[in-house]
Amino acid sequence: QVQLVESGGGLVQAGGSLRLSCAASGRTASSSVMAWFRQAPGLEREFVAFISSRGTTNLANSVKGRFTISRANANVMMYLQMNSLKPEDTAVYYCAAQATMTGSTTLPGSYDYWGQGTQVTVSS
Repeated sequence: QVQLVESGGGLVQAGGSLRLSCAASGRTASSSVMAWFRQAPGLEREFVAFISSRGTTNLANSVKGRFTISRANANVMMYLQMNSLKPEDTAVYYCAAQATMTGSTTLPGSYDYWGQGTQVTVSS
């Protein structure tokens, strides 16, 4: 089992920055593939970024050049640095982890563990 707790959301003006944190605990937390997803009202949950235990990353095209994903503290902390925020980035952001590596890193269904979510609101 892996437990995930997000923090760092809030209200920011367009063009501003926020850093989200995800604290992972559990036996396999440090070796899991981890990711950030987001879900806006009325929309499906969408992939934002993933990072492997070895540091391989991938980001959605909509956030490339603005967001950075990283891990620290023996891989039990994950971060999402969000710069140049836009109103369309407004959503609940979720931290996720895989129990075992799968062929997919961008589909919500390939992740086994989820945090409770943290709200990010970007005002225009």
